[in-house]
Amino acid sequence: MPTRKQIAVILSGCGVYDGAEIHEAVFTMWAIEKAGAAYQLFAPDKAQAQVVNHLSGETSDESRNVLTESARIARGHITPLHLLNPTLFDAVILPGGYGVAKNLCSFAFDGDQCSIDEDVKKAILGFHKHHKPIGALCISPVLIAAILGKGQLTIGNDAETANAIKAFGATHTNTSHAETVVDKENKIVSSPCYMLDASITQVAAGAENTVNAVMKLIE
Repeated sequence: MPTRKQIAVILSGCGVYDGAEIHEAVFTMWAIEKAGAAYQLFAPDKAQAQVVNHLSGETSDESRNVLTESARIARGHITPLHLLNPTLFDAVILPGGYGVAKNLCSFAFDGDQCSIDEDVKKAILGFHKHHKPIGALCISPVLIAAILGKGQLTIGNDAETANAIKAFGATHTNTSHAETVVDKENKIVSSPCYMLDASITQVAAGAENTVNAVMKLIE
């Protein structure tokens, strides 16, 4: 019986405004299992850049940990990101959410002059070095562009964010709901999901299309 493909999924907290976008994260996991593969969840063990009240939108003085918050989505089954070894996995996928732009890098605050979490950078560079696929949803393609400095990517059609991708040295393609951009040379798959005014079913389709395209690149 063939061995199931192993996909690493990197989370950035729990909740769209200060962590991982929950719908995108859950549909990514669902699509991976539906495709016959298995996933393992990872997140940085560090303090969040912000804590946002998701009801009021106000920023709190509270302190929370990215790994601890990500464990809510993972039902407790999650590993610190510094332990991620790309040689043990067939691909990596990053759901979106502001946590990508606040916790995995500082793009939300610093734009194209952002800093990048060292464990995130090490992981993405490791998968790229071993020619293993990288999937990126929502705002995550900006992080991939910032780390690799190349690639054909999409975040939908937001001009300002697309220009930031170009500033990092990558190229951007405008897309609509559930569409993916597949960079076969660099083995990157991206889809806009909630970077567009999307419904939950459109986000599910975007996540599934991304996972399926990543699986094809593995094969």
